[in-house]
Amino acid sequence: MFTVKSPAAYVQQAGLRHQIGDRLAPLTNHVRILTSPGAWRAVEPALSDSLERAGIRWQLDYLTGECTDDAIALFQRNLLTQGAQGILAVGGGRVLDTAKAVNDTLSDRILVTVPTLAATCAAWSPLAIVYNGQGGHLRSQALNAMPALILVDSEVIAHSDVRYLRAGIVDALAKWYEFEPFQRQNPHLLALDVKVSAARQAVDGFVRWGREAIHANQQRQVTQALEKVIEANIVLAGLANSIRGAIATPGLAHVIHDTLTHQPELHSWLHGEKVGFSLLIQSLMANNNDNPDRQLLTLLREYGSPLRLPELAGDRPSRLAAIAADIRFPVASLEHLPFAFTHSAVEQALIATEVRDFSGGS
Repeated sequence: MFTVKSPAAYVQQAGLRHQIGDRLAPLTNHVRILTSPGAWRAVEPALSDSLERAGIRWQLDYLTGECTDDAIALFQRNLLTQGAQGILAVGGGRVLDTAKAVNDTLSDRILVTVPTLAATCAAWSPLAIVYNGQGGHLRSQALNAMPALILVDSEVIAHSDVRYLRAGIVDALAKWYEFEPFQRQNPHLLALDVKVSAARQAVDGFVRWGREAIHANQQRQVTQALEKVIEANIVLAGLANSIRGAIATPGLAHVIHDTLTHQPELHSWLHGEKVGFSLLIQSLMANNNDNPDRQLLTLLREYGSPLRLPELAGDRPSRLAAIAADIRFPVASLEHLPFAFTHSAVEQALIATEVRDFSGGS
């Protein structure tokens, strides 16, 4: 078994927000837009002007919180009341996941995603990550319906806070470090080979282009390096996440991340920042809590990943033990990893980040 879920088309170029109306016109003439206040400011007035020029009717919804079941239900209700055949999702992962969940439920709409950040592969990934109102992970909902079109304006990305690009790099490189152990334990499976190949291409791209891309983002300039890193964060990571084979390969760092989202003290961390810390925990476990993978640690340091938890309310050792105990890795996938996963090993890895300085400082 080998399946790949992908959008019908992907377009990336500087200034693309000025063309969105023309890109949408062959697909639909009536859309409901889901966005956030910050994302809408990043594309306006160019986007709405392009819709008007193309004769596309549109109405606007703002998502101001998480991708929750209530947010999904509200946008679906508004969409059905309006009767629009098109969904235009403009924003970061929360907006894109909410729109994708609605599109999947209805299955008779045209979805176009316009990521305004390169912080995750949400524009492409065949998952909707659903949270509670406090930002705690509830489920990663598999989707059948994919976007008809992904439109990435690299100029918009260039003007975003560089923290999001750094977090997106870490989230994308996680795919290699999460999927490669499965391939090592289960060689010669085509789906895994393709997943790992796409993920490795992303890591190689970050080694080649990452530093230049961060500089370009800081200077608000669109360069070849920035374009390459945006492609890696969205396309290569999204592709790796979209391939399914004979065995389930849940990313361990993302499973750890899911538990971290329930810690109130970490709500200010971005998705990729939680994933980066979780990668450190995974690497410590894979190496018997000795030294983490050297290249991984170098990349986590370079892209500003947190390598120690912040202050935690209550008794800190008890909180660490509770975090470890709450992590639920699918039992059926344990045999496909080349190292053991136990709650004790997670707790020891967490303790290692307390007593050792992985940041490279003194």
